[in-house]
Amino acid sequence: MHRAGQSAADTPLLRVSRPVSACSRCEFNRSSAGKQRANIVHTGRAAKIKVRRNSFIIKCDGKLPACTACEKSGRVKECSSANDQFAKGKERSYVASLESRVEKLEKRLAYAKLRKASVAMHDVDGPPTELPDRKDSLATIRAAIHGKAARKREAADVNELVSDFGFLTVHATTRDFEASTTNMTFARLILSATTNDKVPEPRSLQLPQRFVATTLIQYYLDNIFALFPVFPETALFNAMDKIYQGGSQPVTDFEYWIFYMALAISSTAQSRSNTDAYYHEGVSWIGRALTYADEVLVPGYVSQIQALVLFVQYAMLDPAHFDSWQLIGFACRAIIDLGLHQDLPKEQQTDKNAVDMRRRVFYCVYTLDRSISMVHARAFAFTDDSSSVAYPSMPVTVLNRDRKDSVSGPQSMETAHLLWQLRRAQSSWYQELFQSSREPLPQGSNYIWRMCQEMREWSDSFPDSLPLVFKDYFDLELLYSYVYCLAPSCRVHVVSDYAKGLIFEYAIAYMQKIFPISQDPINTAFYTYHDALRVYFVGSQLMAVLSNNQDQLLSGIAMSYPPAGIGSPPPMPPPSINGTDSTNRSLNCIHHIKETLRTFGQRWEDSKALLSSFEAQAEPVIASLYMRKQLIKDGSPARHSPPYLQQAGYDQRVYHIKNEWADVNPVFNNPNMH
Repeated sequence: MHRAGQSAADTPLLRVSRPVSACSRCEFNRSSAGKQRANIVHTGRAAKIKVRRNSFIIKCDGKLPACTACEKSGRVKECSSANDQFAKGKERSYVASLESRVEKLEKRLAYAKLRKASVAMHDVDGPPTELPDRKDSLATIRAAIHGKAARKREAADVNELVSDFGFLTVHATTRDFEASTTNMTFARLILSATTNDKVPEPRSLQLPQRFVATTLIQYYLDNIFALFPVFPETALFNAMDKIYQGGSQPVTDFEYWIFYMALAISSTAQSRSNTDAYYHEGVSWIGRALTYADEVLVPGYVSQIQALVLFVQYAMLDPAHFDSWQLIGFACRAIIDLGLHQDLPKEQQTDKNAVDMRRRVFYCVYTLDRSISMVHARAFAFTDDSSSVAYPSMPVTVLNRDRKDSVSGPQSMETAHLLWQLRRAQSSWYQELFQSSREPLPQGSNYIWRMCQEMREWSDSFPDSLPLVFKDYFDLELLYSYVYCLAPSCRVHVVSDYAKGLIFEYAIAYMQKIFPISQDPINTAFYTYHDALRVYFVGSQLMAVLSNNQDQLLSGIAMSYPPAGIGSPPPMPPPSINGTDSTNRSLNCIHHIKETLRTFGQRWEDSKALLSSFEAQAEPVIASLYMRKQLIKDGSPARHSPPYLQQAGYDQRVYHIKNEWADVNPVFNNPNMH
C-alpha cells in the first residue's frame, strides 16, 4: 500500500534483480536445517530482510558481497572484490548505484512538477486543453529519436567527407577515390574546387570536320605547345587519327581528353569576345572533354598531371568558368607526390626519353605555377630549394612528312627552354623580395641590379631563328619583370629616384608594345586573362610614380646613373626614348592602358573591373598632366605639379594600389604581401 497522496512514482519499489545467497555481507545462522534463500527488499543503505518461510538470525558484517565467479567456485572468502582495502571508494556498490538512480529520478520528477505548475499558471485563463494522447506522445518521441539519428548519420557522413579531403591534400596519389569504390572521385573534387561557373552541356556530340580540327591542332602546336610541351607531339597526332578512323582502333580516355582540350584551347585563344563563335565553340569542346574527367584525372599517374596542365591553359583563357590558380595547385601537389620535383638517381636514368619527358612535365607545371602566382601576388606552391631538376635536352623533332594532314609541330624546344630560363630567374627574385621575409634586404639596390642584369643577359641570348611572335612575347615578359622587380617589395621598401625613373620608362615601353598586340584582330602566341592583370599592374605602378615624382620625371632632364659599389653590377640603363616629350608620352601611355583593358574586357568580364579601378587612379594624374601641358603652352615654367595633385609617399601609394588590386577580384588576396 502506498501512502495517501503519493503516487507510485514517489515510492518506487526497488527489487534486487537476483537472489542473494549466503555471502560475506550477511552471516546466516539458520535455526532450521537445509539451505534456504532469502528474498530481500532494499529500501535504503541498511537492508531489511524479510523471511517468508523460516526465521533467520541475521548479523551483517558490513562487507561487500563476493562476485558471482567466486561464489560459483567456492572462493567467497578469497574474493578480492570483498576486500575492505579495495572497497574504499573504488567498488561499484549495487545499493549505492540504486540510491544514485533514485536521486536522479527524484530530481527529474521535481523538475517535471515545477514545469507543469508553471505551464498551468500561464494557462489558467485559457480554455481547457486535452492532455495529449499517449500514442501521439510516443510518436513524437519516436520521431525525435529518428531525427536525431538522421542528424548523427549526416554529421558522420560530413566528417568522413572532410577527412577524405584532408587525406587527399596530403596524398594526392591515393587510389581510394575511384568511381568503383565511392561517389567522391578526385576529378569531382577538383571540379568542385576550381569551377567558378558551371560549363553548359555540349550542344552537339558530333566531331568537327577533319580540316577544321587540323587547323585548330596546328594553331595549338604553333602557339601553345611550343611553350608547354607537356606530352609528346605524336600523342596528339595519334589521338586525332584514331578518333577520325571511326572506331577501327580503340581510343583511350586520355586521347579523347588531349584532343578535345586542344580544340577548346585553340578556339578560345582565337576569340576576340565572349560572345563570338570561337568562344562558344571552346566552351562546347571543354564540355566534351570534361565527360572524361573521372577517368583521366585519376591521381597517381603522370597522365593526370599532363591533363591538368591542359586544364590550366584553358582556365587562363576562360576565368569565368575555372580558377587557374586552384588548378595549378592541384598539379603542383601531384608533381610533389609523384616525386617529379627531384631528378632520378643516375643509376635509374636508363631511358633517356622517359627522363626528358619527366623533366618536361615538371618544367611545364613549374612555369605555370610561377607565372600564375606572380600575377595574383601569391606564394608559389613549392620553393626552388625543394626542387632539383635539370633542364631536358632539346632534340630536333622529326615528323612524318608522309602524313596527309598539313600538321607540323615545332622543330625544337628552344622556345620552351627560353621560357623555363626566364621563370627560373623570376622565381629567384620574387621569392627573395616578396616571399622570404619582411626584414630589409642589405644592399637591396645591388641585388635588384644583379637580377635585372641576369634577365637582360637572358634576352640577349635569343636565337635568330626565334619566331617574331615569341620574341614579342618574351620582350613583354622582360619589361613586365623589370617593373615588378623595381617596384617596392617586402624587403626593399624605399625605391630610389633612379629606380622610379626606370619604372616610368619601362612601363611606357611595355604599353607601347602590348597595345598594338591587343588591337591585332589575329591572336598570336599565348595571351590570356593574366595579360590583363599585367597591364593593370604596370599601369598602377606608373600612376604611383607619377603621383609622387611628376616634376622629376617630366622635366626632360636625363637621369643620372647612381654610383655603383665595388664588386656590384652597374645600374640598369633606361630603354631608348624617342623625341616625344614626357608629358605627352605619359598621356598616351594612360590612353593605351585604358584601351587595352577595354579591349580585354570584351573577352573577360573581370577586365572591366580592372579598367574601372585604373580610371579612378588615373583621374587626378590626367588632370595634372593636362594642366602641365597648358602651362607649357602658355610659356609658364612648369616646375611644380598643380597644388591639387596629392603628393603621397611612393611606398604608401603602392600599398594603396595593391589593396585596390586585391579588391578587384578575390583571387588577389594575399596575406604575404604588404
